[in-house]
Amino acid sequence: MRPRSPLVFMSLVCTLLNTCQAHRVHDDKPNIVLIMVDDLGIGDLGCYGNDTIRTPHIDRLAREGVQLTQHISAASLCSPSRSAFLTGRYPIRSGMVSSGNRRVVGNLAVPAGLPLNETTFAALLKKQGYSTGLIGKWHQGLNCDSRSDHCHHPYNYGFDYYYGMPFTLVDSCWPDPSRNTELTFESQLWLCVQLVAIAVLTLTFGKLSGWVSVPLLLIFSMILFIFLLGYAWFSSYTSPLYWDCLLMRGHEITEQPMKAERAGSIMVKEAISFLERHRKEPFLLFFSFLHVHIPLPTTDDFIGTSKHGLYGDNVEEMDSMMGKILDAIDDFGLRNNTIVYFTSDHGGHLEARRGHAQLGGWNGIYKGGKGMGGWEGGIRVPGIVRWPGKVPAGRLIKEPTSLMDILPTVASVSGGSLPQDRVIDGRDLMPLLQGNARHSEHEFLFHYCGSQPHAVRWIPKDDSGAVWKAHYVTPVFQPPEAGGCYVTSLCRCFGEQVTYHNPPLLFDLSRDPSESTPLTPATEPLHDFVIKKVADALKEHRETIMPVTYQLSELNQGRMWLKPCCGVFPFCLCDKEEELSQSQAPDEKR
Repeated sequence: MRPRSPLVFMSLVCTLLNTCQAHRVHDDKPNIVLIMVDDLGIGDLGCYGNDTIRTPHIDRLAREGVQLTQHISAASLCSPSRSAFLTGRYPIRSGMVSSGNRRVVGNLAVPAGLPLNETTFAALLKKQGYSTGLIGKWHQGLNCDSRSDHCHHPYNYGFDYYYGMPFTLVDSCWPDPSRNTELTFESQLWLCVQLVAIAVLTLTFGKLSGWVSVPLLLIFSMILFIFLLGYAWFSSYTSPLYWDCLLMRGHEITEQPMKAERAGSIMVKEAISFLERHRKEPFLLFFSFLHVHIPLPTTDDFIGTSKHGLYGDNVEEMDSMMGKILDAIDDFGLRNNTIVYFTSDHGGHLEARRGHAQLGGWNGIYKGGKGMGGWEGGIRVPGIVRWPGKVPAGRLIKEPTSLMDILPTVASVSGGSLPQDRVIDGRDLMPLLQGNARHSEHEFLFHYCGSQPHAVRWIPKDDSGAVWKAHYVTPVFQPPEAGGCYVTSLCRCFGEQVTYHNPPLLFDLSRDPSESTPLTPATEPLHDFVIKKVADALKEHRETIMPVTYQLSELNQGRMWLKPCCGVFPFCLCDKEEELSQSQAPDEKR
């Protein structure tokens, strides 16, 4: 046998080196699965103290990873909280706030949404060679100028694949009526409109050409008939069920309106499919649950299984879905090289009730809930991180951390770099998670309600263990001792429905986590010093806020021409899921 030439030998060596280098680079880039539940109270999980709702899969995740006990959302409502999570920045910086009472993206017919100049963790990881996917709730806007421009679509923020609900669950979404008759009637009605339109065009062309002689009144009457038919159809379906409760795959609407009860199960299948498709390359999956937001669509298998009515049933179904995702990570051999992070976007919704039945979450010992910018119950959320071999299992971290910390953390572990042209408010969690740091990198955290700061948290850089919190504004509860705002269904941020405190209410959360007894100069020697320190920090922080358009104020008004439609407006009913479920997994970004 003739010896190989030196060139062939060098080529083989280079090939092997490149292969090894590719494997090494991939090994250095962990897969990342970020899981966010909607409206989950911190007190709803067994690992956070609940002993009546069964959450075995999430509890196991906590045992296998690190549990954050003072994990804080940057806002107490969906849209601003999620924008902060995606960007690592307070929502006031991107304009995802409101100066009024409408504090989330109002519906799919508004041009409001996360500004395109914001950088998300998906965009950062995409630059590092990650495949990126979002499955589930978005609620960061959809259209700007037309119903199909999709300017605020997840694809414009670094995600390669999207399947889910571009809006959020509302009461109209479930129980959803049977739509078989509607879908059949809609197709026949659309066929009728097309036939009449063809007849109008034919008669008009014939009359202008002199081929036929028909009265103009007949042609105008037929045109009027088309408009009246369209208007009557549109007027019959003004409910948010038809215009906001829908599902999309990529840019395509697959269900309008959606069948909310089955949506969660389909999303889990989509997540497992995404994991399987990308098991051999680094990926980021953001799985954004529709659970456990009202109206709590729940499958029959879980109805009546908990001790806490429909809400408890929905939480237990969510935990079961979590188990399926975690099992898939194990089954595909991804466990040891995958970071799994679990959280909620904000606290439980205390005022969500149907009669005397509670439909919202439990926030444990913490005062307040969803919609309250300062009280702990609205902003303290679960936080669990598992990374076998890299993050010690079974640890509790009591240091203050934030949902905004996820962007700098995933940038760190992936080898990415943070944007240098803007303020990033999050901090890299890895030193804390791995035990290389004793204290949080946050010294101050600012708690907004809409565009107004309601409270400030100060974490002194010493070993005192104190966590000071000053409240400048608190909501007026309705009724006064109720602990929530049951008249307005959500507490307000401004005006007569809040109380302004001067001096601010002061608490030490390390001694009084329930914020039950405000400190005074008579009960706390450091009272005046802490109040001044916090005031100076707030002033300095406010000086870093640049003026931007408040997306949830001026732009948060519906425009009919922005309503999404899977057909020809206003004939917008469709159900493509059955057909899609029988086909192979769709190509990404189709």
